Amino acid sequence: MQESPVSSTPGDSTVEKLESQPTPASEQSNIPNARERLSKHFSTKVETSAGYIPLLVCCFATGVTDGTVYNAYGTFVSMQTGNTIFVALGTSGQNNRPYGWARSLCSIGCFAIGCITFARLHNLIGGPRLRRTVLFSFALQTICVVIAAAIVQSGILDGQYPSMRDPDDVNFTELAAVALLSFQAAGQIVNSRGLGVGEVPTVVITSLVCDLVSDELLFAAWNKNGKRNRRFVGFVLTLLGGIAGGWISKSTGQVGPCLWFLAAIKACITLYWLGLVPLQRLMRKGA
Repeated sequence: MQESPVSSTPGDSTVEKLESQPTPASEQSNIPNARERLSKHFSTKVETSAGYIPLLVCCFATGVTDGTVYNAYGTFVSMQTGNTIFVALGTSGQNNRPYGWARSLCSIGCFAIGCITFARLHNLIGGPRLRRTVLFSFALQTICVVIAAAIVQSGILDGQYPSMRDPDDVNFTELAAVALLSFQAAGQIVNSRGLGVGEVPTVVITSLVCDLVSDELLFAAWNKNGKRNRRFVGFVLTLLGGIAGGWISKSTGQVGPCLWFLAAIKACITLYWLGLVPLQRLMRKGA
């Protein structure tokens, strides 16, 4: 005996269509929440072109720093070639300042420690090109500068420019500011290498000028040689930064204002890497 086929009513097909359609709850589950959007935003890779402007600004920051700290404490904190010569002169007993070689040696050592630290941290965070890596790097640099500026501003270190104390009066507390500023300066060159902007090392002028003037396309049109343009701008900004640092220190008679100015520069670069505009767009899409 054959079974009679089950008859379908018009209402059955309507129910099946309704069941196949996604519910509003399931649609909402497919929309990434704010935490996922933030994670995606900070996990994106930064393009090399995005690093040109902030690293060129770092050249200006280097000029401001060394133009101020050298006259105040007798050492560089970014450009370590001069410090190496100072250490050599101190070893041969020809240093102009008592224990000036110690300041330079401290700067070299802290710069080297900074290079190691920033490079290792970049790898631990996920790689030098991730947005969160560069953001963390410049945030750490900003914190170091703020601490150094606060130490000088508080009077723990002699912040007068030029210093009024006896040249033979050695104050080793100056090494605190030298150490912090040298450590953070290392982050700049590590970032330039990680982002693939090696033509702008930010803390080295010798190799920058060599690469600039030896470029076979030195006199090419402006839009034909981007690396040459960035090297030239980096050199000019470093020079202008040194002038600005010396002028601010001389006009204020203090080291602190230059350090706070440097902290503001680093903070602005950090906000640049935060990517506020793209982030706001992501938040609006999910709202």
